Amino acid sequence: MARERQLAPGTPGTPVTPDMSRRSLLGRTAAVAAGATALTATATTSAAAVATRDVDVAIVGGGLAGLTAARDLVAAGKTVVVLEARDRVGGRVVNLALPGGGVTEGGGEFIGPTQDRVKALADSLGVATFATYNTGKNLLYKDGKKTPYATDGILGSVPPIDAAGLANAAIVQATLDDMAKQVPVDAPWTAAKADEWDRQTFESWLRANAVVPSAKFLMDVACTSIFSAEPRELSLLFVLFYIAAAGNESTPGTLERLTETANGAQEQRFVGGSQQVPIKLAATLGDRVVRNAPVRTITRSTAGTYTVTADGVTVTADRVIVAVPPPLAARITYDPLLPAARDQLTQRLPMASVGKAIAIYDTPFWRAAGLNGQVVSDTGVVSSTFDNSPPDASYGALMGFIEADEARAWDAASETEVKAAVLKDYVTYFGEKAASPTAFVLQRWNNEAYTRGGPVSIAAPGVLTQYGPSLREPVDGIHWAGTETSTHWMGFMDGAVRSGERAAKEVLAAL
Repeated sequence: MARERQLAPGTPGTPVTPDMSRRSLLGRTAAVAAGATALTATATTSAAAVATRDVDVAIVGGGLAGLTAARDLVAAGKTVVVLEARDRVGGRVVNLALPGGGVTEGGGEFIGPTQDRVKALADSLGVATFATYNTGKNLLYKDGKKTPYATDGILGSVPPIDAAGLANAAIVQATLDDMAKQVPVDAPWTAAKADEWDRQTFESWLRANAVVPSAKFLMDVACTSIFSAEPRELSLLFVLFYIAAAGNESTPGTLERLTETANGAQEQRFVGGSQQVPIKLAATLGDRVVRNAPVRTITRSTAGTYTVTADGVTVTADRVIVAVPPPLAARITYDPLLPAARDQLTQRLPMASVGKAIAIYDTPFWRAAGLNGQVVSDTGVVSSTFDNSPPDASYGALMGFIEADEARAWDAASETEVKAAVLKDYVTYFGEKAASPTAFVLQRWNNEAYTRGGPVSIAAPGVLTQYGPSLREPVDGIHWAGTETSTHWMGFMDGAVRSGERAAKEVLAAL
């Protein structure tokens, strides 16, 4: 959420600062952006143009989960309406327009091995992928020292910390992978040691096991990079489930797959930006997708049908799929009330905290120095970076994640203040050339009205074992989708697609 840019809060896709841009615009990319805008405008309907609808299924949320469910239901001959609160589709997947043309990914952007469903969806829509730039050395910035290191040796992409730390980190990683194998991805709360693991935070477990300071540093960085949350915020059981889910039906998940670029979750990107996938998917649904329609109430009649009321539109349906993050699903008024367990669950699954900062340069100058643009740091607003340049390197783009405590610390700061702090970090990592980007894009998901954080909802101790069964369990005719409900690749685009497919199957079995 994988993980953006300089936008005004609540106005996704609208750059704030004229000198910002994450992928220096290239004519071809500008054309893609223009086409994407046209698709968004023509393939969907604004709530102002629609008063009432009567359909088989109402879908709340026009992200990958909701759109995928709609595609499958339509293919099965059912009538649907997708109600999207924003003026765009994609949810936590968004392309941000750059000054002068082109786009950059403001939300989820990477895919990798075993993320089969989003890859199949993209292929079906003609959205191609390309390799995340990974040629050259990574950088470790620790204790005020900058150390380039190769990623093709025996240690792979593990930073070159002291030998004792490396040994300890290897044991910790192997132990987590082994524990994760004991967690059923469809019901982690049923694991033999679920109660024990759900009584402690990831932080408390790390303190007992990552006993070498440098090993603890690596695990802390891995945690914030994966979850955009601090170890103290997470249940150990939740972490183990997340690791277990980083695979598919035939390939068990591993911590390495979550953290790696080559052969990992960050291996590939989408040509034209990741939002091309939901934009093109929405285009196939036409006016079944209604934008600018935040859902306010879902009411069940005595006859068992549902009335879904959104701004400017009311929908009557036999079934409802709610495909938004749990904290946002909780803001809808349900009549009758949801079961206490479901409501209590959504009260306890807050969004993590993440932002993306992308600086655009005339060229990816760090490549000439033998660097791949990937940094691991123990300090700064940005402690993890990627080379987000376009496939032809027609300009350079450095993307940095602002995560967890750092994201929250900068939520109230101005875009100018955040830009200055981020560029200071980039100069520390890549030298003075990083001080003068041609453009700068910032996306702070914590300040997004219809997301309020990201990349995923997180679970503290006690949540999964007490409330987990309510995560996917339908409530009468209401079904739940969204990446948080997926049994594989929760928190990723692939998980969102899988959840939409599963919810559609549930509904089809019931209708």
